Amino acid sequence: MEILVCARRAPETSENEIEVNSAGDIVRDDFVYSINEPDNYAVEEALQIVDRTGGSVTVATVGAEEDEEILRREMAMGANRGVLLTDPAFDGSDGRGIATILEGLVRKHKFDLVLTGVQAEDGSAQVGGMLAAMLDYPFASLVNSIEVLAGGKLRVGREIEGGAKEMNEIDLPCVLSIQTGINEPRYVGMRGIRQVASVLIPTYGAADLGVDSSSVGGAGAKVKRVDYFVPPAGKGAEILSGSRQESVETLIELLKAKGGLN
Repeated sequence: MEILVCARRAPETSENEIEVNSAGDIVRDDFVYSINEPDNYAVEEALQIVDRTGGSVTVATVGAEEDEEILRREMAMGANRGVLLTDPAFDGSDGRGIATILEGLVRKHKFDLVLTGVQAEDGSAQVGGMLAAMLDYPFASLVNSIEVLAGGKLRVGREIEGGAKEMNEIDLPCVLSIQTGINEPRYVGMRGIRQVASVLIPTYGAADLGVDSSSVGGAGAKVKRVDYFVPPAGKGAEILSGSRQESVETLIELLKAKGGLN
């Protein structure tokens, strides 16, 4: 089975403190970046499927040269190849634009299965469903189990309201968005990263993918960011200032004062 995993480089929310500057933008200079966590689960699931059925795993990301680092990480994890989709025309793409770029790659290489993470940690859960619609492929979201069946079908479990699980059979090719917790992603060591450090990663631009530049990037975006802001404190709310450690200590004292801790 030929599997494509769509991944992205995202800020690690546990390692970054969010600040908004006077221009209404997030200060990103000191951000720590890594692979979007739900996408890492998608890569692990793809690797496990290939271990059982044979085939290969390709990981693709839309971005710039620095985004190669997540491709090499996932190759060190076991993916067969990484693909960087990069073009100045892609800058400023919204969810629909990203899906359009990925559609070009899928049509170029004819994958049997396309996986995405359930959502981007710094975005929203849009791209998987949009990509499926553009390809006219079946789609399932919040997938937390996959079983390969005979006859070009999968049995997938979906997490639904109340912690219940829904089971579906779905035809290949299809697009699935993978829920965190579906598996336990394997450890990636420095030795593995060094082994793929010099591997050539192919890059594709708009022309290579047959993508109309006017349909992606800022020119094609239908959704545009207007502003970032810190919401005002609600009635009775208190905003804690200081470092993370200072905020934790202050919170503990507040909870003790209010009887929340014994």
